[in-house]
Amino acid sequence: MANFEIAYSETSMIEGGYVNDPEDNGKETYRGVSRKYHPNWKGWAIVDSYKPLKRGVFINDSALDTLVFEFYRTEFWDKLKCGQINSQDIADELYDTAVNMGVKPAVKILQEAINLLIPGDIKVDGIIGVQTLRTVKFIEKSIGKMALLKTMNGLQFMKYVQICEQTPSQEKFFRGWLKRV
Repeated sequence: MANFEIAYSETSMIEGGYVNDPEDNGKETYRGVSRKYHPNWKGWAIVDSYKPLKRGVFINDSALDTLVFEFYRTEFWDKLKCGQINSQDIADELYDTAVNMGVKPAVKILQEAINLLIPGDIKVDGIIGVQTLRTVKFIEKSIGKMALLKTMNGLQFMKYVQICEQTPSQEKFFRGWLKRV
C-alpha cells in the first residue's frame, strides 16, 4: 500500500514557503496551504506571529511543520483514501493533483482517466469510493499503472490549459504547474 510520508516529501519540494500573490487564486499561502480555502487552519496563528514575511520564506518552527504535515495527511491523503491504493506512483499523483487543484477535481481526473482506459466503467462524481478504488487496483494489475498515470497527467495538463484559456492572468503560473504533470 502507498505511504503518505513518501507522497508528502515529494509534494513538499514543489510547494513553496510563504506567498501572498493577489493574482493567485489561493491568495495568501504557506507551504501550499491557502488561507482563502482553509481560513481556520491552526497554523495561521503561527505564520501570523512571524509577519511581516517575504515571498518564499520557510518558517523554522517544529510546531508549524507538524501542523502542515497533519493538514496534508488529513485534508488530502486520508480524504482520497490513498493508503488503500497499491501503487505509490498513482497515490502520489492523485495526492499531488489534489493539493494543487482540490480533492474533488483530482478525483474527477482519476475517474475520467479510468473511463478512458475502461470506457464507461464508473461515474465521474469526484467521490473516491469503493468502485473507484477497486477499478484502480484492476487497472494496476491488468493494464498497468503507467497507462493510468499518463492518462491522469494528460487530463491534468488539459485542465491547466483550460484554466489559462478561461483566466489569462493565471498563465504566469503555468510553468510551475507543469512541474506537477
